[in-house]
Amino acid sequence: MASGYSPKETLELILEHLGFVFEVREEQRPTGLTLHIFTGEPGRLIGKNGRTLDDLQYLLNRILANEEDEPQRVTVDVEHYRECQQADLLKKITALAAQVLATGEAVTLPPMNSFDRRTVHHHFANDPLIMSVSETTDARLKSITLQRRPTA
Repeated sequence: MASGYSPKETLELILEHLGFVFEVREEQRPTGLTLHIFTGEPGRLIGKNGRTLDDLQYLLNRILANEEDEPQRVTVDVEHYRECQQADLLKKITALAAQVLATGEAVTLPPMNSFDRRTVHHHFANDPLIMSVSETTDARLKSITLQRRPTA
């Protein structure tokens, strides 16, 4: 289906087949390509708690992985939904990190998708006091634990 198409063109084909009226804009970010979808029906594409959007992004990345030798990871966003969710997530994990530092006790976050896990891990990657650790499982939704970094 996607043979020879760019990530944007592949996403447009999927959305056309689903019957959406939309516009897709590309944005190259340090974390990779983001495809922004603008539509009159954002709720249908986002779904409950972003599940439909997660599935759409997963499907697009699976198609691209089958088509390209070294596929890039593509983020799909609808009407800036992910940006708002990411800002809320960063606020929440910053408060939880402060709690970990104050109490010394680790905090386990609820299971989250790979996009959110990457956001959390990236946020704490260079933090000298807090580290984030994902549970080891094959599930799509995984928990992350925030804990103090061991001191040397």
